[in-house]
Amino acid sequence: MKIALPDKTGRKVDYLLTGTPLPRMPLPSNPVRIVYSAAHVVADPFAATDPSGQAAIDWEKTLEFRRYLAGLGLGIAEAMDTAQRGMGLNWSRSLELIRRTKAELPEALVGNGCGTDQLDPRDATSVDQVIQAYLEQADAIQAVGGRLILMASRALVQVAKTSEDYKKVYRRVLESCDEPVILHWLGDMFDPALKGYWGTEDFDEALETVLSIIEDNRSRIDGIKISLLDKGKEITLRRRLPEGVRMYTGDDFNYPELIQGDAQGFSHALLGIFDPLAVAAAQAVRKLGEGDTAAFRSILDPTVPLARVIFRAPTQYYKTGVVFLAWLNGFQNHFIMLNGAQALRPLPYFTEIFRLADGCGLLREPDLAVQRMNTLLALYGA
Repeated sequence: MKIALPDKTGRKVDYLLTGTPLPRMPLPSNPVRIVYSAAHVVADPFAATDPSGQAAIDWEKTLEFRRYLAGLGLGIAEAMDTAQRGMGLNWSRSLELIRRTKAELPEALVGNGCGTDQLDPRDATSVDQVIQAYLEQADAIQAVGGRLILMASRALVQVAKTSEDYKKVYRRVLESCDEPVILHWLGDMFDPALKGYWGTEDFDEALETVLSIIEDNRSRIDGIKISLLDKGKEITLRRRLPEGVRMYTGDDFNYPELIQGDAQGFSHALLGIFDPLAVAAAQAVRKLGEGDTAAFRSILDPTVPLARVIFRAPTQYYKTGVVFLAWLNGFQNHFIMLNGAQALRPLPYFTEIFRLADGCGLLREPDLAVQRMNTLLALYGA
């Protein structure tokens, strides 16, 4: 099977598909690594909603995709940045998403994004105001039986003066949590508004603040997800975590090595890239649990070039690549996103994703993928 794809000059060149779709191999009930996929949402393309208005969501397709993830044995990181949190999905819609997922999959492993995005950073004037915003979301999520992933706060960056302000906020919020939570250290490559989080732009200083928060609130913390796209920084933090506190990799560039680990430890996973890579993630971690490290790496290593394209700078627009693959693979009937985010990447980005996804067996129905890729090309006049 082949398709004519434009090269960097716009000249169309035949591309021959060579990939074999990966088979579905769900994780066992007690996998060797905890694996969360941060899941995207499916927009309703027929809603008469302006980009700046309330998010219009196709709830059935959104929940259908979550059933697919749970069927593979993966956990779901709900209402996180992969779901366009803060980039089209506001707090009220996030809470509705959390409630619907809980009702649809009451027994599934789900962590829910808890932040302060109902508080406009421009209106934030005090640390106490940020604490109240966190508590409002924590109480609402816990009221429906949801577990928390404590997201970084844009408002906190605006009002915090020192690392002590961060410690105060996290201490107060963690005191209100019913169950141990996952902290999230999100780098400014994912959200420029988080530059200087933890009160400094120096990694070593920020590291000490994070470790202090974890030590002081140890019984209330399940683990921490670090999303800095720097494996060295993740390993440094991982080796200093107290016993019983898990590291969840958020490194969408180096995940095979970090999940495999070394003689001093390993990372679990909470990754946006495991939305389009769900079938590969489940199969690979299953093989790792069987002791077949070579198979684990042979499945995941070929996906890294694809991940690096999807998450290339400006990294915050990676959601466009995630949803593009969901469309190619038939998980939704259109390539429309909240806030019109489907338009935030150029055509060569999509053609490269198509090639790389084919090469590592991630086009589950190649005929459909070719048909839809041709539809996109026609839209661009190619």
